[in-house]
Amino acid sequence: MSRSIQATVDEKAVTEPQESVAAAGYIRRGTPAFMRVTLALFSAGLATFALLYCVQPILPVLSQQFGVSPATSSLSLSISTGLMALGLLMTGPLSDAIGRKSVMVTALMLAAICTLISATMTSWHGILIMRALMGLSLSGVAAVGMTYLSEEMDARVVAFSMGLYISGNSIGGMSGRLLSGVLTDLFSWRIAVAVIGCFSLASALMFWKILPASRHFRPITLRPRNLLINFRLHWRDPGLPWLFAEGFLLMGAFVTLFNYIGYRLLDAPWHLSQAVVGLLSVVYLTGSWSSPKAGALTSRLGRGPVMLGATAIMLLGLLVTAFNSLWLILPGMMLFTAGFFAAHAVASGWIGPRARRARGQASSLYLFSYYVGSSVAGTLGGLFWHNFGWSGITLFISVLLILALLVAWGLHSKRL
Repeated sequence: MSRSIQATVDEKAVTEPQESVAAAGYIRRGTPAFMRVTLALFSAGLATFALLYCVQPILPVLSQQFGVSPATSSLSLSISTGLMALGLLMTGPLSDAIGRKSVMVTALMLAAICTLISATMTSWHGILIMRALMGLSLSGVAAVGMTYLSEEMDARVVAFSMGLYISGNSIGGMSGRLLSGVLTDLFSWRIAVAVIGCFSLASALMFWKILPASRHFRPITLRPRNLLINFRLHWRDPGLPWLFAEGFLLMGAFVTLFNYIGYRLLDAPWHLSQAVVGLLSVVYLTGSWSSPKAGALTSRLGRGPVMLGATAIMLLGLLVTAFNSLWLILPGMMLFTAGFFAAHAVASGWIGPRARRARGQASSLYLFSYYVGSSVAGTLGGLFWHNFGWSGITLFISVLLILALLVAWGLHSKRL
């Protein structure tokens, strides 16, 4: 009898918090609000990555048209991610002060407009300026979307929702690369960029119409002293700085591979067309599968083991691309991409639970590190490509991923 009574008490202790969470208005899986949030954030992630990475498969075309080196051509991506990283230091705290939805809607619309203008630029410096402004604008979407989910979703589905959001990123990266590669081959790079700008503007309007307003947002005064206090709080946390480092390493590895794989495949012995290189971005579909899968696995296995496994898959995929057979390079790219989006989904979903306050700022710091990794490693990779070819790229990315494995192991072993 005593065991039965204790079981009843334990069951009540478990179910009451869940019921109180639902009563407080958190969004649960299977509800209309869940579908609206999922669709809105999926479309925002899709547009964000399409805008950001649409230039990646056409870097060789930009090199040829404007007479710049591969490393200089990669600045059209690196400057976007670099300014995006700097913007994150302010847009996250800004959303903590004035709200999530308004910041995201404004940012996405401005980014689409800057992209449309960039399609009309005739000078290399003009393109870089508009790409920089576009990246700065997108900073208002990246961190705030993660924060919105951590605040509004039922705690039991936050990891799954984050995975769906990241899958939108993967499909956006694929769509941007695919469209720009194919449309550039058929028409011109200007037409390709303009089409992606129009698509993203439409996504911004849909996002504005269907995303539910925040119900659990509590404004924080935007004062430099408060920002500094919260900044110190995040960096003194035993886990957050390591998650920031993980974002730097993972994204640096990912962008480096996709920045220069196009140069490799356009060259001997394959001499593939720009359209075919763009079509290879279908490997991003593996990321749209692996990111929600990783989010679900964390509920059963824990974050540390899933992150270690995903990073190891990235390293395996990279090593497979070192072979000189297209039949091996493509599966290697698929493994690498699936591992990256799974690892990123775990790391980004780890930020909210670890941050004790100012979650928008914590997410901003993670993505600041994430996009600094993109800018720094993506540009440095050009030097390895120029001097050592794909062997140099493989060595460079391998070092980044081994460091990422060590960080993931540290997070897991400390049970953070």
